[in-house]
Amino acid sequence: MRIGIDFDNTIVSYDDLFHLIATEKKLIPSNIDKNKLSVRNYLRSTGREDEWTRMQGEVYGLRMSEAKIYPGALEFMFAARSQGHELFIISHKTKTPFMGPPYDLHEAAQAWVSSNLRCSNEFLFDAGHLFYELTKEAKIDRISEVGCDIFIDDLPEILAMDSFPINTRKILFDADGHHQGSAFENISSWNELGPLVF
Repeated sequence: MRIGIDFDNTIVSYDDLFHLIATEKKLIPSNIDKNKLSVRNYLRSTGREDEWTRMQGEVYGLRMSEAKIYPGALEFMFAARSQGHELFIISHKTKTPFMGPPYDLHEAAQAWVSSNLRCSNEFLFDAGHLFYELTKEAKIDRISEVGCDIFIDDLPEILAMDSFPINTRKILFDADGHHQGSAFENISSWNELGPLVF
C-alpha cells in the first residue's frame, strides 16, 4: 500500500512554536491559547496581518528545527514501514516566504525530516519519496502520479478538489476538531490511524 501524507500541520505541529515566537516578540497577551489558530486570529483581529505573515516565514524557515512532531505519528510510520507499506510526503509549500527574509522553506523542511523522521536510526522515508510542491494543483498531480492508496491531510479543501484522484482514500487529520461532520473519514490523533488502515 502507498500511503501519502501531508507535511505541515499533519506530521508537524507548530502550535507551541507560533505561541513561543509571538510571546518573544510581545505580539500577544499572556492569556492567548497555546495554538497556531489562536495566535493567527488574535494578530488578524488587531490589524497585524503582516506580522503573522512574517512570523510564518520564521517558523517554517529559520526556526523550523524547533517544531514538534504530532504524538503517534512516528509510531504509525514505523508500523507502516514494518508491514511493507510505502510512505510518501507530498506537501504544498512555497520555496521562500511571502514576506521577510528569503529563507529556503524546502531546505528547512528537509532538514527537519532528516532529523525527526527516524526510528532506531532508520530513516522512515525512501529517497525520492519526499515532495514539496509549489501549488495545490501540483500537489494533487503528485498524489495521482505516485498512485497513493491513501492520503492524509489536515485541509478538507485539498481532499475536496475536483482533480483529487478518485481511487485514493481520503483521511482528514483534524487535531483541533475544527471540521467535525465533514464528508471525509476524520481522525483527531495519529493513534486512531493504525486501526483504520492496517
